[in-house]
Amino acid sequence: MLPAHLLTLCDGYTRRAWLRLGMLGGLAGLRQSTAASDNVRGPGFGRAKSVICVLTSGGQSQLETWDPKPDAPREIRGEFASVSTSIPGVRFGEHMPRIARMADRLCVVRSMSHADLDHGSAFYLSMTGHYHQRISSNPAPAPTDHPAQGAILKRIRPRSSFVHPAVHLNGPALVPILQGPGQSGGFLGRDYAPLVIGDVTASKHPVPDLEPVADVPSQRMADRQRLLQTIDAIRSQTAQNRRLLDWNGLYRQAFEMLDRPRTRHAFDLSREPASVRDRYGRNRSGQACLLARRLVEAGVPFITVIWNHSNRGQDQFPEQTDTYGWDTHNDIFHAMKHHLMPRFDLGFSALVEDMENRGLLDETLIICMGEFGRAPLVAREPRFAGSAPGRKHWSAAYSIALAGAGVAPGRVVGESDSAAAYPRSEQYGPWDVTATLFSALGIDPQNTYLDRAGKPIRIADGKPISAIYG
Repeated sequence: MLPAHLLTLCDGYTRRAWLRLGMLGGLAGLRQSTAASDNVRGPGFGRAKSVICVLTSGGQSQLETWDPKPDAPREIRGEFASVSTSIPGVRFGEHMPRIARMADRLCVVRSMSHADLDHGSAFYLSMTGHYHQRISSNPAPAPTDHPAQGAILKRIRPRSSFVHPAVHLNGPALVPILQGPGQSGGFLGRDYAPLVIGDVTASKHPVPDLEPVADVPSQRMADRQRLLQTIDAIRSQTAQNRRLLDWNGLYRQAFEMLDRPRTRHAFDLSREPASVRDRYGRNRSGQACLLARRLVEAGVPFITVIWNHSNRGQDQFPEQTDTYGWDTHNDIFHAMKHHLMPRFDLGFSALVEDMENRGLLDETLIICMGEFGRAPLVAREPRFAGSAPGRKHWSAAYSIALAGAGVAPGRVVGESDSAAAYPRSEQYGPWDVTATLFSALGIDPQNTYLDRAGKPIRIADGKPISAIYG
């Protein structure tokens, strides 16, 4: 007989569910990953019920946003001025006036750094916390990839009040037209992949299939579910068929989502007042942030907002603001002033303020980050579209912003040099962000989970950024 503490974990799970987790091996991995020992519980541990990660795909320039250098030469500081914020002595880029006014709710880390210099593999690093085996490249997704952070959470905490513990909004992220790696279940399989929602503005319901079809009576739905259960009963005979196992899990989740009105309503943005939708911005990014707030209210533990679905969609659709990504090799100042910064300033500030006003920020960790920053030298790159100068990729120093779940508000952690080129203080990497978010959820990032072969994999290679908690 299992010990009492394991019986508690087993409550509500079927025998088939534990077989899927690898019998007692999966159980041990789950238990190890969800309970941290006292000596690793640092500040912020377990403060978050949910995490929202806003990914500014393409490489948001630190010099035009979180870490301007107003005293640097023009070829470094660029065309934009800076503005004072509600944090004494701290300045942000001039096109972030709303965020500057509510900066006292944020903690900005200005000494992020890593060694990957291309979008695909650096995005993978940000999404998984691990370097890709092909660093500074644009690899295609592969079944041997590390799983996304949300997939890891789904592996070690498969139960949540919501059907899916992890949801990606405005995805998948494209680099620039092909799907980037690091967004899936990776070597855990499709069964653990986060739910991906695309353009939330495309229709009344971002997930149209969640609405029951009028001509499908409840009896037929019940019959279909019984059929699925019958198929499930013979899974042991097909244990080696990984694809079948993947699809079986996806079908079950779909039935659960159709069966829960609360789930369907969480995705229905039409239930929001027009004034709230306007405050977030009537664009893909802003409405995805609004949906992220609704999913927190519905009990989703991990939400990733892909701020821009393409890291550089402006090459194909220069007249469509929603397509603009942060990969601004050329024309950086036009792109940021007219397309990128207005919707970012509006949508991200709305998210933080709305979460605070609704009493959700204390138990929600918000992280805003890109895969890297931009170079300190403004220059035109002839290999890229655009006639005006921009900034190339730069990962040696960049910035991220955090709020909520015990994070010390109105604080700046770390410092870059006079050109925002290299850290002058302790530096942090995406592996530390991964450790921070799991620690905030009450999961020891030093523990392990089990892959499909029963091999233990460490949750995160980094350490929680304790300085953000003051």
